[in-house]
Amino acid sequence: MPVIPFSFKGAIFDADGTLLDSMQVWRNLGELYLRKLGITPEKGLSARIWPLSYEQGCEYIRKHYALNESVGEIQEGISRLIEGFYRDEAALKPGVREFLEILGRKNIHMVIATSGDRELLNAALIRNGIAGFFDAVFTCTDLNTDKRRPKIFMACAEALGLLPESIAVFEDSLFAIETAKNAGFMTIGVYDVSSIHVRQSIIDTADYYIDDWRDILG
Repeated sequence: MPVIPFSFKGAIFDADGTLLDSMQVWRNLGELYLRKLGITPEKGLSARIWPLSYEQGCEYIRKHYALNESVGEIQEGISRLIEGFYRDEAALKPGVREFLEILGRKNIHMVIATSGDRELLNAALIRNGIAGFFDAVFTCTDLNTDKRRPKIFMACAEALGLLPESIAVFEDSLFAIETAKNAGFMTIGVYDVSSIHVRQSIIDTADYYIDDWRDILG
């Protein structure tokens, strides 16, 4: 069982892959879109288009499967899939709610820092009954930044009214953990299957590591 010291006074949570079990859907969007059209996707499609930009991935699907839809129409179709997933399906990782309850009982204030869409994330948080745990949600889009820069984490720290060293950042992304750690935050890596290829690097970089939220509920 990982030992996480509750010495921090505030907490910043990533959403996708940390609180929500959602990253595999992002990796499989091309396959889901094609199956919705009644087309069987090629084996390994997700691995082929994952490194591409959103537009490039849609162009690959359009050309490779000789679709009549334009790239814009494919993007719209995939966007509807994403919206439906967050509004109706996105689930919490096991143990998340119970861990948030522990922090709440300890009067540790919490915020979210996400690269995702605010409206869709809020829909998932409300449906899963955890929106009330967080004082605020910060998005990279709103702040015109990304998690390779510390801007979003510093904005969270300001909202919490705490110095970085008093705040724990929970993340499943290696580069986000590196950014937060370099900015002076306590970092806690969270396992997600989408980042299994860098799991050891996350363990080596983060101050602490969680394979499963349920492991620390005691």
